[in-house]
Amino acid sequence: MQVTWFSIEMFDAKGKRTYHNSFVTDLPVTVGNVAELAACGRARWKIENETFNVLKCGGYNLEHNFGHGKDTLASVLVVLNLLAFANHTVASLAVPAWRTALAAKGATYRFFEHLRTITTYVVFQNWAHLLHAIAEADIRPP
Repeated sequence: MQVTWFSIEMFDAKGKRTYHNSFVTDLPVTVGNVAELAACGRARWKIENETFNVLKCGGYNLEHNFGHGKDTLASVLVVLNLLAFANHTVASLAVPAWRTALAAKGATYRFFEHLRTITTYVVFQNWAHLLHAIAEADIRPP
């Protein structure tokens, strides 16, 4: 497979380099499309970086290099983390009680702390009752 490598550098008004990155592509790179390819590369990097930051700092404890070991357990754990992230994303979009409980705790990791703690000590009638208890700090039987 033939690929093309190109890099991009940005400088401020004083001539100090403020950004540098390199990209590899199998698309033909020409003077007419190199700026667009660089913009696409930067956008892809930004999306990937923000996603990994959410997975690392948002309660999922997924490090950037997690899962690169030789054992399959690391791969299984990263897949489970990604499935949880996908499930939580869908819940955030489709389940109003989930959004309310998340908003009540302020940060995603706090929500997960409450979820882990409260389910250790209390058995809930159903999922809605659990989310209500987290959102309202109300742990009474329904």
